[in-house]
Amino acid sequence: MFSDPKKPRSNSNHNEQNRIAAGTLITGDISGKGCFRIEGTLEGSLKTPGKVVISKGGLLTGSLECNNADIEGSFKGKLIVKEVLTLRSPAHIEGEVITGKLAVEPGAVFNATCEMNGGLKPLPKKDEKRSA
Repeated sequence: MFSDPKKPRSNSNHNEQNRIAAGTLITGDISGKGCFRIEGTLEGSLKTPGKVVISKGGLLTGSLECNNADIEGSFKGKLIVKEVLTLRSPAHIEGEVITGKLAVEPGAVFNATCEMNGGLKPLPKKDEKRSA
C-alpha cells in the first residue's frame, strides 16, 4: 500500500504530465523532463525531452524545444521538434519551425519558415552514380 522509502524511485519522468490549465498565464522559462499540456498561455520558453500538447485555446508565445508536439491551439515564435510535429485543425502557427517530420491537418494555419531535418539523404554529386 505504501512505497518503501529505502527503495530508490525511478528517475524516468518522461511519462509525467505537466498541465498549464485554461485561464492560467505564465511568463518566463520552463524546463522539465516530462510531457506538457498547455491549455492556458505561456509567454517565454519551454524545453523538455517529452511531448508537448497545445490544446485548442492554448497559446505559447516564445520558443519551444521538445521531441514531439501536437498542436491544436496557437504558437508564435521558434519551434524545434526533434521527431514529429502534428498540426491539427484549428492550429495557428507563426514563426520559425525546425522539425524531423511534419503532419498538417486541413484547417490548420501554418505561416512559418520550415526546415525539416528528418530522414534526409544527400543527393549524389554529378560524378557519382546512383545506387539502387
